[in-house]
Amino acid sequence: MRPPAGARQSSQNATPGIRVENLTLRFGEHTIFENLNFEIGGGEFVVLLGSSGVGKSSLLKIIGGLAKATAGKVTGTDGQPVANRIAYMGQQDLLFPWLNVFENVTLGARLRHEKVDRDWAEHLLERVGLGNRHKVLPSALSGGMRQRAAIARTLYERRPIVLMDEPFSALDAITRAMVQDLAAEMLADRTVLLITHDPMEACRLGHHLIVLSGHPARLGTPITVAGKPPRSPDDPDLQKSQGELLRLFVENAR
Repeated sequence: MRPPAGARQSSQNATPGIRVENLTLRFGEHTIFENLNFEIGGGEFVVLLGSSGVGKSSLLKIIGGLAKATAGKVTGTDGQPVANRIAYMGQQDLLFPWLNVFENVTLGARLRHEKVDRDWAEHLLERVGLGNRHKVLPSALSGGMRQRAAIARTLYERRPIVLMDEPFSALDAITRAMVQDLAAEMLADRTVLLITHDPMEACRLGHHLIVLSGHPARLGTPITVAGKPPRSPDDPDLQKSQGELLRLFVENAR
């Protein structure tokens, strides 16, 4: 992750990254953030942290085209718009209760009146451990299974950019770790921006970590975590980065 440079050529990575330039968000007299500038390289997994209400979800929604900024712009690192190249995964699994697992995973295609790619959907369901639950309704699934179905639905879209807003926060510790591992594996070739409040989760999954803090909010210097995600909880690189994150949180709280 690095500051944008207009004259620099885009990354040669086939997966586009995200470029945010001079992004400002105001509500009346209240400025949430102002002149945010950053770039996520293609194929990087970046984790965004910060206190509640600082503007993380608003920033993610603007990048995803779900909200409008007061000023600034968001493009891919290839200079093209990011619209139609993003899959968004929120805090809740948002499975439709009257649709079975297969129908939920393929919902986007059916809403766009596209032919459902049954082979791809079945492959994803096998990969997330739901291969024998195609026709099961969400009410019959555990929280972890529902979250895995949501991951399959996100991956079904084949989008190169994935935005995730605390998607594992409702899971118990063991299930959360398992789903983190699965997400890290299956999103390894995507450009990912994940919001979390959990320093451990951030250090397990991210290539780079950034903290949004202040009023108006500013982005701190990125922390690069050595090693390859998903990292073990006792990984020395993870522990070092987690300590640095906690130090930043304490400093920002003063």
